[in-house]
Amino acid sequence: MFKRRKQRTLVESAREWVWPRAGWNRLLLYYRHRLVRLPDSSYRIAAGLACGAAISFTPFIGMHVLLAMVLAYAMRANVVAAVIGTIVGNPWTIPLILVLTYRMGAWAMGLDTHVGITDLFDVEVFFLNPWQALKPVLPPMIIGGVPLGVLIWWLVYWPAYQVIERYKLQRLKYLQRQGESGEN
Repeated sequence: MFKRRKQRTLVESAREWVWPRAGWNRLLLYYRHRLVRLPDSSYRIAAGLACGAAISFTPFIGMHVLLAMVLAYAMRANVVAAVIGTIVGNPWTIPLILVLTYRMGAWAMGLDTHVGITDLFDVEVFFLNPWQALKPVLPPMIIGGVPLGVLIWWLVYWPAYQVIERYKLQRLKYLQRQGESGEN
């Protein structure tokens, strides 16, 4: 019933994932509307969004959604908002996030911090034995991801809480005005 007439190819789906057809502004506006209209308290929605954004600063790519859901559930935050919050870890930001988490963790561990994303691991070794390639960089990334995740949580939570609270208040006033004008 809700299927496409012509199914997208794998290349078209990948392109849409990296660069949405309607554009990033439209996509972000859609997610904003989805967030503020969730039937939950402002705290729970903002905390869920912050959980998703914070988890995006961990090196566990591919598990961000699951980890964000678990963290949101543990914090009694909105799980749907947490899933939406993981959009922070997108193809455009993941390279920057990986380098930041590595550098933060390497600095905390006293290692060399002057490395780029291509220097983190040997690509040939990665395809032959991924664990062997990731073993030296994973501990610094995990250690660096914790303080960055906490910082991002707070940087996302407070503005999101203010926006959601303001929206809910304006929506309530609007509905009250509609109710008053409908009684006349």
